Amino acid sequence: MHTVVERELELNLVLSPERSIPVPARLTYRTEDPYAVHITFHISSDTPVDWTFARDLLVEGVFRPSGHGDVRIWPTKVDGRNVLCVALSSPDGDALLEAPSAAVSAWLERTLRLVPPGTETDRLGIDDGLALLLAPMPADDLWLRDPWPSDESSDGES
Repeated sequence: MHTVVERELELNLVLSPERSIPVPARLTYRTEDPYAVHITFHISSDTPVDWTFARDLLVEGVFRPSGHGDVRIWPTKVDGRNVLCVALSSPDGDALLEAPSAAVSAWLERTLRLVPPGTETDRLGIDDGLALLLAPMPADDLWLRDPWPSDESSDGES
């Protein structure tokens, strides 16, 4: 059975040091994809914008700067509030978002209770899949039988 942990929240898209606009977003974690977190931004377009990245990156970003390249996350304070800065880069452009630390941390803690760090691989069912893949099939016994009967006769003749 797979479980989904979701959280709706409002992020701030930073347009300049003095100006930001609210952006509704949804955090999603699925136990069948245990290493990843998903953020869906509902911006003023018909199509939501989805980003997927490693849960570990977000966990580390709550405490210290983490990531490089397309996704970078770090904790900071803005107007006395604890926020997580999330910098996203894509061929379509760059975005800097501020997320409320407490809301993200509470959601993240729920995902960590559900699938503790280090147990993600168990959720993937790799062992079960391999066992199924490698299980003998009825036709396998034809291949396992010796196709060349031995020359020794069993009727007692010498």
